[in-house]
Amino acid sequence: MLEIGTKAPDFTLADKNGNLVSLHDFAGKKIVLYFYPKDNTPGCTRQACAFAAAYDAFIEKNVIIIGISKDSAASHAKFAEKHNLPFILLSDPDRIAIEEYGVWQEKKMYGKVSMGIVRSTYLIDENGIIEKVMSKVKPDTNAEEILAYLG
Repeated sequence: MLEIGTKAPDFTLADKNGNLVSLHDFAGKKIVLYFYPKDNTPGCTRQACAFAAAYDAFIEKNVIIIGISKDSAASHAKFAEKHNLPFILLSDPDRIAIEEYGVWQEKKMYGKVSMGIVRSTYLIDENGIIEKVMSKVKPDTNAEEILAYLG
């Protein structure tokens, strides 16, 4: 995981419509950059829906929300449509941003060890510097915790 005070690595990934989106496109705005394991799984759906429910509050604070997983742009499009997700979802099948941000880690589930995305969130300030790092976040409270932090 990257540390607070680090320059956030730039990336360019496809959104749900196949359009390329870069982190530097949002210079001058705060960004909530959250990494999640998989579209349409219970925890990831709850997390995405919590961000969607709080979307207006983030917009009022001039904060952009970006979710990243390994899922395809087509999967993101279905996920966003099914759950009315108003924010940006980016596809990272080659794990470019996932690995740069240190969220591709060893995970243990039911005694089995595998590699995967550890649900993590970064708050990036207007100058592209990491302001807050949240690892192993809870899907139901992640959005609310960030809003509380933002005040």
